[in-house]
Amino acid sequence: MKDGQLKFLEAATNLFGSGAVVSTKDLVELSRSGGYSTADSNWIFKPDYRAGRAMYRLPSMPDSAVAMAADIVPIRRAEPVAAPVVERPVAKKFDPNAVSEYEYAQVPDRDKTYVPFGEFKLIRDIISSGKFFPVFISGHSGNGKTFMVEQACSASKRPMIRVQMSRETDEDDLIGGFRLIDGETKFMKGPVLRAMEIGAMLLIDEADRADPGKAMCLQGILEGKPYYMKKTGEIVTPAPGFNIIVTANTKGRGSEDGRYVAATMLDDAWLERFPITIEQEYPTVAVEKRILSHVLDDQSFIDHLTMWSDIIRRTFKEGAIDELISTRRLVHIARTYDIVGDRMKAIHFCINRFDEETKTAFLDLYSKVDPTINPVVEPSPATNEVASENGQEIPF
Repeated sequence: MKDGQLKFLEAATNLFGSGAVVSTKDLVELSRSGGYSTADSNWIFKPDYRAGRAMYRLPSMPDSAVAMAADIVPIRRAEPVAAPVVERPVAKKFDPNAVSEYEYAQVPDRDKTYVPFGEFKLIRDIISSGKFFPVFISGHSGNGKTFMVEQACSASKRPMIRVQMSRETDEDDLIGGFRLIDGETKFMKGPVLRAMEIGAMLLIDEADRADPGKAMCLQGILEGKPYYMKKTGEIVTPAPGFNIIVTANTKGRGSEDGRYVAATMLDDAWLERFPITIEQEYPTVAVEKRILSHVLDDQSFIDHLTMWSDIIRRTFKEGAIDELISTRRLVHIARTYDIVGDRMKAIHFCINRFDEETKTAFLDLYSKVDPTINPVVEPSPATNEVASENGQEIPF
């Protein structure tokens, strides 16, 4: 043993007795009150000295340590004396909490390519107000819901924490849970409590993917009231500026058309905590042209892409087709075109995720929208005659 370790063992032996079984809490308090370092005291927590759950047995003092102790603290042996009364160190207030070493609440970087649209101004005003006013934002995938909140926080210079939800996300992930830190069991506060403490924006992304029962741990927090931590007894009061914004593809009622098969039915009592719900639509053609202009220099291609996607979306609303071209998908096409240098190839690669019938229909429509593209080869007269007899229609 090193000198510091021997001194710690000597102090523990004097306090609790040689070979005594001592609890983890008492050993930690002795280490703190005596000013011992982690290296001097943590050796006792080795499995060799474990005597039960959170209990450890003190080893006997080695002969060399006794001699060393005699040199440091002379012991008079002339006549027997009563053992000195050693006072138990005064226990300091135990802080059961721990904070992550990572500062995940940060002001998002400003993205120069972002083009404000929809209810961006309203979201920015809510965030800038510093008031607690939860917002639920729903809309199709790829229409800029999360991006809008991030850029609104950036414009307002407000720190934000983004939490991605899934069926496996539970109270331990959101509120926090016990972790073993430096030989001690500490309660590590989760992103929700951290956002409350520092007054940050909490963005709950893909909320309709959460397990409705597990999400109920946020019920009281969604009211803006202090939160009682059941595990430690602490009450966390929201700091000024704390707020919650939720994004989802549905309104918490599942996806009837099967587009978002992972979407769940959220509890109505949970949804009632949100004063307003914003229905995020896709940008207008003019806005999408501005968005694509940050990615693509070919204005002709931008014009034809936005016209093509607008026709598809209007057809989707009429119920004639089952798929959509999102703004995100248009950006993917623009970036792919910047690499491959061919319009139809870029579109083809980016819509390969759709089924064959939908993909063929989309390609055929684009060839009719863009005059620079060679039209799809028409079927032979014999094929036309068969198609006419069967009453089939060519898509679009």
